[in-house]
Amino acid sequence: MSELAILGGPKTRTEPYPAWPVWDQRDIDAVTEVIKSGHWGGYPYPGPKTAELASKFAELQGGGFAVPMANGTVTMEVALRAAGIGWGDEVIVPACTFQATAAAPMNAGAVPIIVDIDPNNYCMDPQAAAKAITPRTRAIIPVHLASNMANMDAIMALAEKHNLIVIEDCAHAHGAKWNGRGAGTIGDFGSFSLQSSKTLTSGEGGILLCRSEVLARKAMAVIDCGRGHEGEGGGEAGPSPLMGGNFRLSELQAALALVGIQRFPAQAKEREQMAAYMDEALSEVPGVRVLRRDPRHTTRSFYQYIFAIDPATFGVEHDVLCAALEAEGVLAEVGYQAMHHYSLFQPGNSRLAVPNAFPECFDFSRMSFPVAERACEHEAVWIDESIFRAGRQGVDEAVAALKKIQKNARELSQAA
Repeated sequence: MSELAILGGPKTRTEPYPAWPVWDQRDIDAVTEVIKSGHWGGYPYPGPKTAELASKFAELQGGGFAVPMANGTVTMEVALRAAGIGWGDEVIVPACTFQATAAAPMNAGAVPIIVDIDPNNYCMDPQAAAKAITPRTRAIIPVHLASNMANMDAIMALAEKHNLIVIEDCAHAHGAKWNGRGAGTIGDFGSFSLQSSKTLTSGEGGILLCRSEVLARKAMAVIDCGRGHEGEGGGEAGPSPLMGGNFRLSELQAALALVGIQRFPAQAKEREQMAAYMDEALSEVPGVRVLRRDPRHTTRSFYQYIFAIDPATFGVEHDVLCAALEAEGVLAEVGYQAMHHYSLFQPGNSRLAVPNAFPECFDFSRMSFPVAERACEHEAVWIDESIFRAGRQGVDEAVAALKKIQKNARELSQAA
């Protein structure tokens, strides 16, 4: 039996996985064109490249009115503000996601209400969300996580019943589809990130898909220093009733994103094919559980790929496994903390107005998130998307490394 690399043995994969982001002469030409134009920034909004990006991105996702902006965190705050959600309003968020999903409501003055996740896909549990609704609930933010989509049928039914705004957090879901509908086009808003690690990137940036042009115009006013836009306030340069800031996307970033859209379909297809191959291969590894794909999730998109382990069966905890995979040359991590463990949301944080103003919503000693805690602290293993751009060999070597670790789990556990 070959010794584990973390214990001094040879690596399973010696060649680096494909780098990200991908770039070529098209990116250089696109940025050069913008530099020569002299129109580098985002004002007046939208610039020609930004307007083209809005059109192309809405086409990519299959609908909606796209508003490009500074990043994929402010997109959610802007959506809430455009929908008139603010101080004291409650917004339901899942317990397994990046802190920005809950920080965005706080930035708008609203209160994030954390609910548990579905063990089958690690996305928001609609039943848990239903139990969390109160007379103050105004919105719900389901997160499409890694390569899975939240149960949008159940979430939209819940929203319709209680008259809630739905903001899909699609930072991981460029190109994904639910029942043939693009992620971000099902709810009232879809929030997308163009940050460096995302599968469509311009280095930094974000795009908010809006269900209606009215909502899009309100979002444009919020990100353009409160300037009125056609259909909102007094016209292109006139006053707006919405207070805004400068969250515009630059023309340089828009140019890079437009080139990325050209590459995206082929990249997404390759990732999806190789992930299906990974699903099958992982079924042979004791102690590994492949997260279930809902048949309504008709097109998968991959920011990262998550599988779960049973530490008792596999032989080690997920953090030990991820470290061992990294040593074998396979990019892996444990992913996010459970949301209620982030220091940002603790009522004792005296710098934050919302937790201190509504301490009853942040008394986590009275709340239970067992699925999220189990996933985030013991089970979840996140595999980098680059593995799925390395062909079958890339997947085979990742699985071989996993099997090698599983067979040597006792030795690894003793060393840990």
